[in-house]
Amino acid sequence: MSALRRLTRTPAAERARDLLARAGNGGRARAPLAALPAPADPHAVSSAELERRRRDVARRLAEQHWDLGGLTYEMAVRDHFRLDVLQLHAARLQELDAELSQLERLAKLDDAGAAGSCPTCSALYGRGSGFCSRCGTQLVETVSPA
Repeated sequence: MSALRRLTRTPAAERARDLLARAGNGGRARAPLAALPAPADPHAVSSAELERRRRDVARRLAEQHWDLGGLTYEMAVRDHFRLDVLQLHAARLQELDAELSQLERLAKLDDAGAAGSCPTCSALYGRGSGFCSRCGTQLVETVSPA
């Protein structure tokens, strides 16, 4: 088997080929990562479920870090960088990081006790919040003196 053929059959090359195939679909071969919807009732999702999802997303995030590093190394070894492939991989990594941040925020709010959800974007807010942290909607109505 030629050296070039061996290089194109490495796991990193297979992943790069897969990423390039996805690039034709805007980088979406599968459905986008499902973010945990902010329920109207903050206790609709149990703490155990939040923790399970957080662990799963953290595991997938670590795998994506390793994959991106390995892919970059393989490209550096071959002195052939494909920035479009690296950007797709980095975008997926950012999606996972954002989902993990949201799950950790929800877990904190669950521990502290959330007061409700924003009427505009459905983000959970804590007790004493005057404005939504996601969209800036005013949560507390102001009363003008008569």
